[in-house]
Formats: sequence, C-alpha cells, structure tokens
Amino acid sequence: MTDQAILLAPPLNPPQRVLLGPGPSDVPPRVLAALAAPTIGHLDPVYLKIMDETRAMLRAVFRTKNELTMAVSGTGSAGMEAAIVNLVEPGDEMIVCVNGVFGTRMRDVAQRAGATVHSIEAEWGRTIDPQQVADALKAHPKTKLLGIVHAETSTGAHQPLEEISDLVHDFGALLVVDAVTSLGGVELKVDDWKIDACYSGTQKCLSCPPGLAPLTFSPAAVEAMDRRKTKVQSWYLDASMLRQYWGAERVYHHTAPINMTYALHESLRVVLEEGLEARIARHTHNHKALRAGLEALGLKYVPEHSLTTLNAIHSPAGVDEAKVRKRLLEDYGIEIGAGLGPFKGKAMRIGLMGSSSTKRNVTLVLAALETVLAGEGVAVGRGEAIAAAERMYASQR
Repeated sequence: MTDQAILLAPPLNPPQRVLLGPGPSDVPPRVLAALAAPTIGHLDPVYLKIMDETRAMLRAVFRTKNELTMAVSGTGSAGMEAAIVNLVEPGDEMIVCVNGVFGTRMRDVAQRAGATVHSIEAEWGRTIDPQQVADALKAHPKTKLLGIVHAETSTGAHQPLEEISDLVHDFGALLVVDAVTSLGGVELKVDDWKIDACYSGTQKCLSCPPGLAPLTFSPAAVEAMDRRKTKVQSWYLDASMLRQYWGAERVYHHTAPINMTYALHESLRVVLEEGLEARIARHTHNHKALRAGLEALGLKYVPEHSLTTLNAIHSPAGVDEAKVRKRLLEDYGIEIGAGLGPFKGKAMRIGLMGSSSTKRNVTLVLAALETVLAGEGVAVGRGEAIAAAERMYASQR
C-alpha cells in the first residue's frame, strides 16, 4: 500500500441534522453558497469593500454607531478575550458577574489578563440582582469595568441590563457584555443601554458557521484603550492593530478568513432583510409555543427568566437525559444540548436560534420528544404538547 493510499481520508459526507442545540444553528443555503464563493486576497479592493459593508451591517444589528465595530477572526470566545484584554491592564480591578459557564469563563480571562477580579455570584439559572452590582461597586471603588453575560448559554438565563448599566456608568466604570446567544435574536441596544464593549458569535442567532466574533467598542472604551500604559496581552487580539486593518488605514495585521467574512456578510443581509423587530418577534413566538408544549409534557425550565433563543429544561426524574438526546439524534436527526456544570446529567438545552427558530422545528422537536419520553416510561399525554403549542401560536396571531 502506498503512503498516499494510507493518508487519503474518505470523502466528506456529514449528515443533515436539525440543529436545535446551544449552537451552531441551521445555516441557510444562501449563506453556505456565499461561503463557497471564490477566495480573493485579504487586501483585495473588493474584499475591503465587503469588510466595510459587513461593519455597517454589524452596527445596524448591534444597534450602535460605534466606529470600532468589526468581526474578530475566531469564535465567540475570541470576542470575549478581545473585549477583556484590550480594556484590562495588569492590576486593574474588574467586577465579573458569575451565574453560569460563561460568566466563569469571563472571570478566568480577566484574571489571566492580570486583573484583580471581584465576583458577583448568583445561583446557576438565576439572574444578577442590580442591588448586588450596587453593593459590589460600593465595596470596590477602584473598579475599571464590569462584565456580565446577557444570554447565559449554559442555563438559558436572560439577564436584564438597563438598570445595571445605569449603576455602572453612574459609578464611572465601563460595561462589558457577552451577547453570544442574543445578538440577532433577542432585544439588544448597545447605544441605548450604554454598553462599552459587546461581543457575540456568528453561529447562534446570526445562523452563520462558527468562526468570527462580532465585536463593538464604545468611544469611551476606545479612549480607555488609548490611555493604556502597557501593551495588550494578546498580539493577535490587540484592537489598536486590528482597527488599523478594519479601518481606513488598511494596515496588514493577519490573513483574514475571507470566505467566513462572505458568509457573515450574507447572514447579516438575511437578518436585516427580515428586520430586527420581526426577527426578535419570531424568536419570541416560537419560544412561547415551545415552552407551552414542553410544559404540557410536564417539563420544567431551569432559569427564572428564560431566553427565547435557548430553552434549558430539567430532565424528568429517573430519566437518562443522555439516552434521550441520543435517541433524538439517531432516530430523528435532531441535535439538542446537554446540561453543563451543576446541571450536567440533569438538564437538556433546546436552542431556537436564527434559522432554526421555526414553527416546523417546534412541532418536530415536541413530537419527537414526546415519543422518546414515552419510550422511557414518562407518562405523557399523546398529542398534548403539539396541541398546547398550537394554542399558543393561535393566541399570538
């Protein structure tokens, strides 16, 4: 056997799934088609124009006029790291709100960047109380910035931001927001809510393949970066250099993922063609119908305030949630997510994000889940879940 025969892998043939997990979401054919367009150079005038158009559309989706708005090369976690390392210098004090995996991750990133981090803790599934923020700011008067997760993917919790933003800015600090599972699916107003740094990912409500992290910085955040006395910890994510590439200077920094930018460009066109208000309403309507159906099956939600884009539910007592998810995947081609942290083995997460948020998918996952749970010995009323969802749809017309 030749070396070539040994090394040659079989042709790619990934299965067609219904992506109803915590991400990625289903990608529309027109976005996949954009991904397959001819690759050109990362400094080609045509590509630079595409970058400019992408920035303009990102501003519209973030609802901001921030000049420093771009798509960082990397997934949502790269956006998190970019937001933190550009604003934190060694010894700076930062407050991080922790009520799930991604608040925990933000705290870790800040500590690695040299910040002295003070945590505001809440039980997983709960949201952060504004009074906790007020108390923490009072206790730590040298705080430079506060980080919080708008949409906690690990628990499905939806964090209100406006009151907390007022507290942070009245104190004179900067506000950093994780909007990975909310941008393009949940109401988010960067300028109106005075968010100073906000990051997301392409693979959630934007229904683009993973690989880029939309990121925006307020003028106040840019001023803070310009006052730095030390270099940014990460060369790759240093916004002082990235903005020269994304801005008018076009100074080479790295070879951008050209085809991923094509895909993001097209996915943003899809979002804006639908309209943000209509898109947010669609996510809300489908979430309410799904919730009605899940509750008709006797399933209870993990968070007190649930996202419309990510539904975290407790597993029924005595049921192996891993077996349920496996049957959904193997028998119906439906992917849903497992619980994380303290909910590992005890919860399931059903995403309704972007192109995955449809009435068809709500009906499909409810019917499949009803059948699988019945097979696991759970007493469910046959057809009641879909009937409950249909009643909810009818009430929203």
